[in-house]
Amino acid sequence: MTTETRVALKPHYPVAIVGAGPTGLTLANLLGVYGVQCVIIERKTATVHEPRAVSIDDESLRTMQAAGIVEEVFAQTVSGYGSDYYSAAGQCFARVQPTGQPYGYPRRNAFRQPILERQLREALARFPKVATAFGHELLSFEQDAEHVTLRVRQPDGSEAEVACDYLIGCDGASSATRRAIGTTLGGSSFGERWLIVDLENSPTPSRHTKVFCSPERPCIALPGPNQTRRYEFYLHPHERDEDLLNPEMVQHLLKTHDADPGSRIVRQVIYTFHARIAERWSLGRIFLAGDAAHLTPPFAGQGMNSGLRDAYNLAWKLAAVVRRELGPNLLDTYEVERRDHVWAMIDMALRMGRVMAPRSRAEAFAVQSAFRLLGLYPPARDYIAQMKFKPSPRFVEGFLVPDGRNAKKTLVGRLFPQPRVLLADGQSVLLDNVLGEGFSIVMRSGEVGIMPVTDPVLSSIKPKIVIIIGDGSLPASSASGIAVHAKDVQDWSAIPPDHVFLLRPDRYVMACIPVDEWHSGSSRIASLVNATFRH
Repeated sequence: MTTETRVALKPHYPVAIVGAGPTGLTLANLLGVYGVQCVIIERKTATVHEPRAVSIDDESLRTMQAAGIVEEVFAQTVSGYGSDYYSAAGQCFARVQPTGQPYGYPRRNAFRQPILERQLREALARFPKVATAFGHELLSFEQDAEHVTLRVRQPDGSEAEVACDYLIGCDGASSATRRAIGTTLGGSSFGERWLIVDLENSPTPSRHTKVFCSPERPCIALPGPNQTRRYEFYLHPHERDEDLLNPEMVQHLLKTHDADPGSRIVRQVIYTFHARIAERWSLGRIFLAGDAAHLTPPFAGQGMNSGLRDAYNLAWKLAAVVRRELGPNLLDTYEVERRDHVWAMIDMALRMGRVMAPRSRAEAFAVQSAFRLLGLYPPARDYIAQMKFKPSPRFVEGFLVPDGRNAKKTLVGRLFPQPRVLLADGQSVLLDNVLGEGFSIVMRSGEVGIMPVTDPVLSSIKPKIVIIIGDGSLPASSASGIAVHAKDVQDWSAIPPDHVFLLRPDRYVMACIPVDEWHSGSSRIASLVNATFRH
């Protein structure tokens, strides 16, 4: 990893980010894409060397796409892996192997955090407006109505004063930013201990995770790229850390859980997993993101991914506010939108943990028998195999225009699918590459043509217009819009015909309006935009 030389900090940045983990680095890259000047402050001199998070999902890869580095990131993953669940007797009682790609990428992908962080850091070199201050420590900060003033220790020990309009704390589970704004982590905290063993030179015949659901020693074995592998072993309450970290015990555990005998141990550590969420995520001009705002058990592989969702949600809103396209009250929707979804992911992880780590033989028998019975019913088997139990990415309230439908039927607040589309020249691309960086209007219809946006308030957010055609000829594109052929929409019900979708920059549906109601509906959109535009 490279280290940071002395950085000439400017006296003011619109956005300052504390913490250069995946959340902070992703946020900085997205702000760079949006052309927002920012600085990322990290007390360490380099990104992490040791493996940490090991799973990146389709939503996060879509975020990497928005950041402009998905090809590099995706090339260093084991894409589309699943999980096989085994009883103590070695019988597979459940398989989770999703095949759908509703957001343009495989649902689950193994990766190495050191590689991802290095890619994200190196990608920041593209942006002259993004400053990286590694080896710099945030000592304290104060805020007033206009700014946040930071006191920063530089690598040579001297101190600098830096002002910013907004400070984003991405400084991890022990966040000093969280403590400084007087909020704490609440919610349940079950505090389970697990021995983590990371391996290199560890080939495995299966590309899927193997879950040993034995109450005697619950274990998860996760293959990674380049013959890497991670084992996670549950520690019972009566067991001592030092006993499980004993080299002979570690080797015994690996041998009895199918590790290749030639594997090389690169890290072994005991982690305590928590399920907690900050009581509030902001104070004035200061916001929390990632582990600073929430801690998720690893069983669903959603800890880092939740942080990347935070980064995308914040990035476009910060950009809109800094560029004075929308008012600062837009930032009030950040926690409103993210909190419920984060907790849904935490709850899913806890439920999956009960399957992976049954507390007794009786509980293991009951759970595993239930899964075997469900496997006899194709819809239930498909529900499990395709990961339909994962909470859908959607918001109930926030920067949205409700359409009056109930939560199960409305498409407002949902993440829009990303099919592959064909351009007029025959080029095949993912939809987001056509939508661009900002707001967009998407229609699934070949008859209405390109509809210009005439409302002056709606025009202020400069939506790009895209028509998705299932078949037939493409209407002529114009300066205000473009038409494309859908290539692989797997579920057309997600894009009903003759509706107009207003998508936010993070691809969530802000409004869904029938074409024949567009004029009345656009006035409701304009009212929301106008309310948020006031500074």
